[in-house]
Amino acid sequence: MDKKILIVDDSSSMREMVKLTLLEAGYGVVEAENGEDALSQLAQHRFNMVLTDLNMPVMNGMELIRSIRQEEGHKFLPIVMLTTESEISKKEEGRSAGANGWLVKPFVPEKLLMVVKKVVG
Repeated sequence: MDKKILIVDDSSSMREMVKLTLLEAGYGVVEAENGEDALSQLAQHRFNMVLTDLNMPVMNGMELIRSIRQEEGHKFLPIVMLTTESEISKKEEGRSAGANGWLVKPFVPEKLLMVVKKVVG
């Protein structure tokens, strides 16, 4: 069975770039355009990892992470932020919310795949 990754980003072009990178590496992918959409996808599918942006309308990445961590079945689901934000304070906020990692956009496909492989195998 494929490892399935949920990509959460309000930019359709960014989701497409991440999706293509992951599909080429053999991962299954489901897309969500904001945190609320992501929670809906999490209720319908089983994922091995969530890759989320920080700044999104409706529900941002921090709110999404906190919501995921409150659900018993998702407490240990790996979550990596993929965002333009690189400030240490944001990274610390993400870590305290429950993020397992942080990648800065624009992403390097090889680095993204290295992180994904480390997190989900």
